[in-house]
Amino acid sequence: MTSTHQRRTKILATLGPATDAPGVLEDLIRAGVNVVRLNFSHGSPDGQRERAEAVRAAAAKVGAEVGILADLPGPKIRIERFAAGKVYLKAGARFDLVADENAPPGDETQVGVSYLGLPGDVAPGDTLLLDDGMMQLRVVEVQGQRIITEVLNEAALSDRKGLNKQGGGLSLGALTPHDHDLIAVAADIGVDFIAVSFCRNAADMEEARASARKHGSQAHIVSKVERSEAITNLKEVVGASDVVMVARGDLGVEVGDAELPGLQKRIIREAIEQNKVVITATQMLQSMVDSPLPTRAEVMDVANAVIDGTDAVMLSGETAAGHYPVRAVEAMARICVGAERSFKMDTDFEAAQRNLQRADHAIAMATMFLSEHIGLGGVVALTESGGTANFLSRFRSSVPVYAFSRDDGARRRMALMRGVTPVAFDSRGMVPREAARASILHLVQTSRLKAGDKVVFTSGEHMEMHGATNTLRLLEVGEDGRASGLGEL
Repeated sequence: MTSTHQRRTKILATLGPATDAPGVLEDLIRAGVNVVRLNFSHGSPDGQRERAEAVRAAAAKVGAEVGILADLPGPKIRIERFAAGKVYLKAGARFDLVADENAPPGDETQVGVSYLGLPGDVAPGDTLLLDDGMMQLRVVEVQGQRIITEVLNEAALSDRKGLNKQGGGLSLGALTPHDHDLIAVAADIGVDFIAVSFCRNAADMEEARASARKHGSQAHIVSKVERSEAITNLKEVVGASDVVMVARGDLGVEVGDAELPGLQKRIIREAIEQNKVVITATQMLQSMVDSPLPTRAEVMDVANAVIDGTDAVMLSGETAAGHYPVRAVEAMARICVGAERSFKMDTDFEAAQRNLQRADHAIAMATMFLSEHIGLGGVVALTESGGTANFLSRFRSSVPVYAFSRDDGARRRMALMRGVTPVAFDSRGMVPREAARASILHLVQTSRLKAGDKVVFTSGEHMEMHGATNTLRLLEVGEDGRASGLGEL
C-alpha cells in the first residue's frame, strides 16, 4: 500500500481581484484548489466569463481537473445608501427603515431598504441585524412603509449593508428575476455547479434546477443553508440538492453564534446520510486576508470540519481579495492533511443502509467493506456520470478512489467529492478486462499505485451507460504494472 498521504478533503477558492494577476491561478491550483467559486454578487457577466476561461486555461496548463461554481446573489436584503456614506448610531436612539423605492438618501435618523415587503414581515419586538450582526435594531412600530426601530448598540453603519431578521421568518423567495438571468449566464459559461443563496425549501432548489436545465446546463445544484427556514426544512432541502453548503455567515446571524457549531455538524451529517456532497464555508481562515499565517482557532475550525466529514472547505475573501491567496490555500491543504492523518473515520457497516435497491449502491458498499478489511492501495471506478464515485465517497474511507471518465463535466463535478481523484479515460471499444488493465497501468505509471497493491475495480457490464455499474473485481498489481487476478467476485 502506498505510504504518502493523499489529501482527501477538497478546497474551493473564491476568485477576485487578488487572483487576477498573471500566474496566480496556476499557483492556486498547484497549491491544492479543486474548485473555484465565481461570486455572481459582484462583477459583470463578461468579467465572470473571462475568469472562467482563465481557470480552464490554468487547469489545462497544470494538468488538473478543476470545477467552476457560480454563486448566485439571491434575495440579499440590504439597506440603501447614506448621503454621507456612513453614519454613527447611538444606543437608545430612534432609527427608521423606509421600504420605499423613492426613499431619500439615509442619515442618522433613517435609511431606505431594498426589500419593499419588509414591513409585512416584521412586528414590534422583533430584532433586526445589520452588517452581519454588528448593528442591532429592535422593532418598535410599523407605520405603513416605515419601520420604527430602537438602536440597541452603538456602531457605525455604512452603505448597502446586509439586513437579517433574528430567528428568520422573511417571506421573500430564494430566486429573484436577476438570479434567473444569471443562471442563463452561468449556463452559457458552462459552470459545473450553481449555488442557490437563501434557499428555504425543496421547491426553491427545483426551481433553480429547472431554470438551469431550461438553459441547457447540467450543473449540479448547490443549496446554501443560511436561513432558519432551511434548517426547519433541512431534510427536504438536502434531498432536493446535489450539493449542500454550510453557509455560516448569514446562518450565524439568523440563529446566533451559539447554535452554529451544532448546526454545522447536523447539516454535514444529514448530507452524508443522503449521499450528497457537502461544503463548509465562510471565514475559515479569515485572518489570512491580512496575515501570512492562520490563527490557532482557525486551524481548529478547519480541522473540525474535516473531522465532521465535510467533502470540501471553502475560502472566500482570503483568496478573492486577500494579500496571501496562495498561502491561504497552502495553509488550508496543510490543515486538511493533518486532520485526516490524526483522525481515521471508521465506517459502521452495521448501521449502513439495508435492502439496497440499486446495483451501483451495493457495489459501492461491498467495495468499501473490502477496503476496510483487506487493505487496498486504491479503488478504480469506471464511471460515466460520476454517480459510482459519489457513492464510494460517502463511506469516508481512507482509501483513494480514482474515478475514470471520458465526460469532462463529470470529472469536474467529481473534483468536489471527498477522496475522489477524477482521471480522463475513454473506455469506448474496450471490454471491462481491458479497461481494468489500462486504467491500473496508468495509475502505476503516474506513481499512484505500485507493485503488490491490491485494487478493487468497478465497472458496468455494459460500459458507457449511466448508472450501469454492476461488477466488482479484486486485483493485484504485478511487478510489470499489470493487474492480475482478474476474477469477478
